[in-house]
Amino acid sequence: MGRAKAKYASEPANATKSAKAKGTDLRVHFKNTRESAMAIKKMGYVAAKKYLEDVLEHKRCIVFRRFCGGVGRTAQAKNEGSTNGQGRWPKKSVELVLSMLQNAASNAEVKGLDMENLYVSHVQVNQAQKGRRRTYRAHGRINAYMSCPCHIELILSERETGVQKAEKPTPKLTKRQLASIKA
Repeated sequence: MGRAKAKYASEPANATKSAKAKGTDLRVHFKNTRESAMAIKKMGYVAAKKYLEDVLEHKRCIVFRRFCGGVGRTAQAKNEGSTNGQGRWPKKSVELVLSMLQNAASNAEVKGLDMENLYVSHVQVNQAQKGRRRTYRAHGRINAYMSCPCHIELILSERETGVQKAEKPTPKLTKRQLASIKA
């Protein structure tokens, strides 16, 4: 019995002009991955790929906007448009988002889409079921030691080329209007 077709939270407007990639129960921190994914939302494919590679080389950073408690400040965050200056370089999350991006791009290539014209139209990160481990504390106690994995879905779409606006037709003028123009 084969696996059922994966469901996505959002379907692209034009399925023939877009490619999808999805990962479930990925063993990376949800919060870091969410911030990494939101950083590339609506970006062009080439720009998003370059950005994530620069993050891995510590040339640019991932701005932490929602899950920013205890996150240190860096000058690179201001360059990325951060209001609070908080940013990090979450290596594992960025590597995973980059691999998802490349997977979607290879799917787009198989479909014969224009790679230069692709952009990240949808990216979503959800929390997956927590993994349970335990840690041993003082006085014989035991505490939970949970992992916070996540599900990621990503859709690359081709940008719609704008249609040229037609010239306005000249309005019909009455004899009186024509006479006033000539005078």
